[in-house]
Amino acid sequence: MDSSSSKNTEIDHIPIGYVRKAHGIRGDVVVRGLVEDAGDRFVGDVILTTNRSPLQTFRVVSARMTNTDYLVHLEGVESRTDAEMLVGTQFVIDRSQRRELASDEWWPEDLIGCAVVTRGGERVGVVVEVVPGAAQDRLVIETLPGVRGEVPFVSELVPEIDIDSRTITVDLPAGLIGD
Repeated sequence: MDSSSSKNTEIDHIPIGYVRKAHGIRGDVVVRGLVEDAGDRFVGDVILTTNRSPLQTFRVVSARMTNTDYLVHLEGVESRTDAEMLVGTQFVIDRSQRRELASDEWWPEDLIGCAVVTRGGERVGVVVEVVPGAAQDRLVIETLPGVRGEVPFVSELVPEIDIDSRTITVDLPAGLIGD
């Protein structure tokens, strides 16, 4: 994603990972990281905040990387039953705790709601979602008639982003999204 100075203030807490499942009988949980710096966030003696209402916090007693996830033991989670109660729980951080972005990066939530226009200034629609992908992310654009389409988030198709004016310029081949 690409960088911004303007923030979408509707989102105060950013998900950094979630509990996929319980592991073993001692209360360990398997956590899937959702951010590039997850390895720095799921380590021992870190305090994690959940998305539950009211917000809950857990201190990480121990953590280790598995193939693609983290095996985490949280203070106060001492049984499989305790761990199973956390399945699906997201861990979040405040917006201010995110890593610094490079000049060509943006947070997905800052792109959502941006107007999408052609190089000639014709309105295409609005970004309603950003879908992470292995090769590249995709912008989900809803056109004015309500049709949704995905545009690979690559510079050839998305040559310009102006977060301050909340406008994304695209250069789309015919038929990629609707007519």
